[in-house]
Amino acid sequence: MAKGDLVGGSLWQNYSKKVAERMDHPRYLGVISEEEAESLNAELIVAEHGAESCGDAVRLYWAVDKNSSRIVKATFKSFGCGTAIASSDMMAELCIGKTVDEVVTITNLDVEKALRDDPDTPAVPPQKMHCSVMAYDVIKAAVATYKGVDVGTLEAAEMVCECARVTLSTIKDVIRVNNLKSVEEITDYTKAGAFCKSCIHPGGHEKRKWYLVDILAETRAGMDKEAAGSDEEPFIELSPFKKFKAIERVLDAEIRPALHQDGGDVDVEDFIMDGDTPVVTIAYRGACLGCMSATVGTLGFIENVLKEKLDPAFKVEVG
Repeated sequence: MAKGDLVGGSLWQNYSKKVAERMDHPRYLGVISEEEAESLNAELIVAEHGAESCGDAVRLYWAVDKNSSRIVKATFKSFGCGTAIASSDMMAELCIGKTVDEVVTITNLDVEKALRDDPDTPAVPPQKMHCSVMAYDVIKAAVATYKGVDVGTLEAAEMVCECARVTLSTIKDVIRVNNLKSVEEITDYTKAGAFCKSCIHPGGHEKRKWYLVDILAETRAGMDKEAAGSDEEPFIELSPFKKFKAIERVLDAEIRPALHQDGGDVDVEDFIMDGDTPVVTIAYRGACLGCMSATVGTLGFIENVLKEKLDPAFKVEVG
């Protein structure tokens, strides 16, 4: 599906501007030759993955530094729709600068979130989420090629839907992030259960360890329990998802309103735990870009608020 086919139609509003831009102008489309990899003191890794359900396929090229196992360059070739091109382009970008061991943690949700124009609006319509799943799978294939192992050995997470290659952790995260309330919504967002349907509920043609109906019920019960629980749980003991949501709550309540008064804004680009130290990387928006105080006064203000509200060890960096 090309962007031009959608302009002026109601369907186009379901795609983010980032997706549209990368459909027409992918940044990492291309190949890496053996000669180029060698010039970078890197090993060339080529892997591919195809989705039989839609006929799309992607080939991923990595130049992996021979000394550090860090991916110094990544490109791709996509054989499919515009969404597959945009997802593959973002997937390649997310790989660059990471080690091979680090990229194996990238999920289809990371790809889709990186393509959003704002954190709360999906980048693509639900029926196109399988394109980001394909990007996620080709990373696993590339890691397996680099390590010389079968891709199945890299699946530390439980696989719920073999057809769409969707894991248990991915389904739980999708339910939580998007506040999903039905199996149909899970399928729309992830494609889990869209094909052979044996993972939806017991009684299908193949017995499964996990079923979508049970995962939904269990995850929703946990969400309800968390909502009813105390807000006094120490920040360091929160799950990664709850840490991120806590940071966003503080930004929305204490920081963004002040920045909005002067026409500025701030986004969270990354969050990690460096031992017991929470480290958040931010990106300024609007009037904050290029502001003299952004790297001193405003940065100190943001860090002090996060220290006061969440954890006294908080550090804030500008991406």
